Amino acid sequence: MDLERRTMQLYCRFEALFPQPEEVRRFWFEMAQHESRHFGALALVAGLLGSAPERTLPAAPALTREHVLRFRELLTTAEAEAAHGLTLPRAFEIALAIEGSEIEDLVLDLLAALKGETERERAVQLLIHDLGDLSYMIEKYGGSKALLTKADARIEQQLFRLRGVDSVGRPACQARPRRRDR
Repeated sequence: MDLERRTMQLYCRFEALFPQPEEVRRFWFEMAQHESRHFGALALVAGLLGSAPERTLPAAPALTREHVLRFRELLTTAEAEAAHGLTLPRAFEIALAIEGSEIEDLVLDLLAALKGETERERAVQLLIHDLGDLSYMIEKYGGSKALLTKADARIEQQLFRLRGVDSVGRPACQARPRRRDR
């Protein structure tokens, strides 16, 4: 929960740092608002587990301690940069790193465990929407072509995820066929 709260606060800081144009300020406000929903979802999980300690919820098995530490370091660095001032393109770069992190996957998995696959699909759609808005902002307000390419690739990755297939059209849960050595 702390990581989602810090992400929300970082986007609030970006909203204060970039009040103009209004479109950019509104973008950062909406990003903070979406993070507040993630924070609320995690608070709900904590409440459910606290009220029924025997309850278990499956969560992102691929999420490791190293992922959390890396994300915490990303946030700490971003918070320091925001405190000293940063450019709008750098804020976009940080947001893309955050939105592309494994922590986002954890929140999506927890939502699925709580409310079913339909809720997870809705959350992925919202993530795609956020990434689309980020891509638009990068293109319109001076992010680099390389950053725009990364944002668009992340959108595509999430679209495949939403469809339940990998980037070549196989079911996401299907293992890749092994090559046979001859």
